[in-house]
Amino acid sequence: MSQTDLIIHDEKDNVAVVVVEKTTKNQECNGWIMENDKTINITSINEIPLGHKIALQDLKEGDTILKYGHDIGKVVKPIAKGDHVHVHNVKTKKW
Repeated sequence: MSQTDLIIHDEKDNVAVVVVEKTTKNQECNGWIMENDKTINITSINEIPLGHKIALQDLKEGDTILKYGHDIGKVVKPIAKGDHVHVHNVKTKKW
């Protein structure tokens, strides 16, 4: 079995968490979906550090980010599939 680069908690999630030191530009990443023990592959379009999120699909401004099957924030600028999801393009809905 190949190394797990990303973990997805719930099949509904549209982001995964990087669980290696970092992804590199154009890296083919292996993702594991905890909920159902499935795997996916996604290409990281840029370097993403350990613990940060990667988009599993194209996301447009106003979309909801789902992690652990729950709403964790709102997209404030478009995010491409495989791109870094962080404070520069997502904000909490609480503030």
